[in-house]
Amino acid sequence: MSPELRRLWAWPLALGLLTTSGLLSALVSDGWGDAWAWFALAVPVAVGGWFSLARGAR
Repeated sequence: MSPELRRLWAWPLALGLLTTSGLLSALVSDGWGDAWAWFALAVPVAVGGWFSLARGAR
């Protein structure tokens, strides 16, 4: 895999894996799993909001 391709897809893959783990945790866990689900599903939303606001300020 070329370094450019790895650099391009590293963050989207990480956010996708984080979202997937949050969704699965929300479905099958209780207690700490609920906290992980909140965190794992909030991070991609926060990242999207951050870049949305940063892009609008330019």
